[in-house]
Amino acid sequence: MMNDNDNVDTDEFTLITSGKGDIERLLAIMKALRDPKTGCPWDIQQDFASIAPYTIEEAYEVSDAITRQAWGELASELGDLLLQTVYHSQMAAEAGLFKFSDVVASISNKMVERHPHVFGNQRITNTAEQQTKEWESQKARERGSAGTLDGVALGLPALLRAVKLQKRAARVGFDWVDTVDVLAKINEEIAELVEARERLTHNEVAEEFGDLLFVMANLARHMDVDPEAALRATNDKFTRRFAYIEAALSVRGKTPSQSNLAEMDALWNEVRAQDNEQGKFKP
Repeated sequence: MMNDNDNVDTDEFTLITSGKGDIERLLAIMKALRDPKTGCPWDIQQDFASIAPYTIEEAYEVSDAITRQAWGELASELGDLLLQTVYHSQMAAEAGLFKFSDVVASISNKMVERHPHVFGNQRITNTAEQQTKEWESQKARERGSAGTLDGVALGLPALLRAVKLQKRAARVGFDWVDTVDVLAKINEEIAELVEARERLTHNEVAEEFGDLLFVMANLARHMDVDPEAALRATNDKFTRRFAYIEAALSVRGKTPSQSNLAEMDALWNEVRAQDNEQGKFKP
């Protein structure tokens, strides 16, 4: 266990063990964990690539706590997410790339620059919709001569990235005018997928399936639906309904593997009808 005889100076040791809720303490903790002589072996061997998946995971756990309105968990989940920023910043500082203060300065400057209506000399009252358009315009000015689709993060969930790519393209006029056109394209992609299944290789079938998902994401955008949120909600619904099937089968002394599709489908329709009666979902 670390003590004041280790390679952490007395002031840092006092700060780390103080119990304070400030960023300086967290930075000192991360620095100590990464110390090549006295730090944690697991933390020392990590790099940007190995930590990145945890960063994504922690962001989803924050979103999950909000979705469940688990406010008692949210502070802890936000802390886990903050640690990811501190972790990456510490590794960057060790490599001479940047420091945590540079991260804070970068986002602070960006917020000031992108909110001239708040921090500028002029006070302009915009609606949230108008401000969103101005925000996008400001980001476009910052990108300068970069390509329209440049900067859409590769690490985003595929559906979310599809929507962002489509939004970028739509801003320069590359978009269907009407939702009917999107639906027609979906029918076309479905037909191509069915045909591909019968005569093409697995990789070609996967490509056609990807085309269909991409257009489905476009339909979500045209209908002002978040496809990631919609799919998460459907996943939750499926999980809850299948749990009902398992519970009903358990009363009958069965497991799903001891049942059959007809029996389980009847139970599925049963719980779906209950949902409809309770107004949870439309028939």
